[in-house]
Amino acid sequence: MQIIDPRSGKPLTADTGNADASTPDANQAAVRPEDVIIELNAGNIQQVLEASMKVPVLLGCYSPSHPGSSTLLAILEKLVVEYAGAFLLGKLDIEANPEIGGQLGVQSVPDVKLISQGGLVDGFQGALPEKEVREWLNRYFPAPGEAPPTPEEQAEEALKAGDTAGAREIYQTLMEQYPEHYAYQVAFARVLLAEGQGNEARDVLDNLPPEERDAAPARGVRASIEFSEQALSAEEIAALGDRTDSEAQYQRALRQVADGHYDEGLEALLALMKHDRAYNDDAARKTLLQVFDALGADHPLTVAYRRKLFAMLY
Repeated sequence: MQIIDPRSGKPLTADTGNADASTPDANQAAVRPEDVIIELNAGNIQQVLEASMKVPVLLGCYSPSHPGSSTLLAILEKLVVEYAGAFLLGKLDIEANPEIGGQLGVQSVPDVKLISQGGLVDGFQGALPEKEVREWLNRYFPAPGEAPPTPEEQAEEALKAGDTAGAREIYQTLMEQYPEHYAYQVAFARVLLAEGQGNEARDVLDNLPPEERDAAPARGVRASIEFSEQALSAEEIAALGDRTDSEAQYQRALRQVADGHYDEGLEALLALMKHDRAYNDDAARKTLLQVFDALGADHPLTVAYRRKLFAMLY
């Protein structure tokens, strides 16, 4: 499909009708921001809407005075180039063009609308994080073949590599940009716990709104805090040596759960329960149920190990 610049009427790219739709980055080197980003106004809005008959148009409605608008626009401007002409980005300043905003049904900013064939396909409101914007775009466009890692992915990689300072810095930035995106606060609490700051992590969780505080992700981190407080330290676990008694098995399993190695911890608790059900007043089974609650009923590990537990009991 040939993409036409609505400002000049000239092609932006060559005809891609025979191109592999799964590789939108093939033409990325030829796509410049000025080729695919248009500042909308009363003089060109109709042209842009007509251009959607040939190529989808993403309308980014914003207000310069709204703090979330600039953050989202920066993400959209980055992604429209990365997606290499799969769509155009039309930026509409609602303060400067209130009549157009009213005609488009914009009630709050930022507001994003996907227009194709002259009609509204989908949209979203609010300053979504980059990861969620990518997921939304990928419903309609092939994902770029070599997309750079999102901030969330960078933070998780840093955490896996033991770089808690790097992960903490990323999540602090994300929390400042998206103060109502509470998943970042939960992730930040997880980083604090990895740094050995259990009390600080608990304070972060305690300050969440009730519905977020009681949701599965926060419960999982809170459970990890509690397990970490109950479990022996890594040095104490090492001091157990080759002990295979029930107490040693339980403490190793508890340490694995506290460290987030749920699969290994659950397997060890199940083995202990099979070997010594009476240990410490059925502690293995009770701890299994605590981990299930922390992970959430729909978590794959909860589903799998509930089945194993049921099979063992009945």
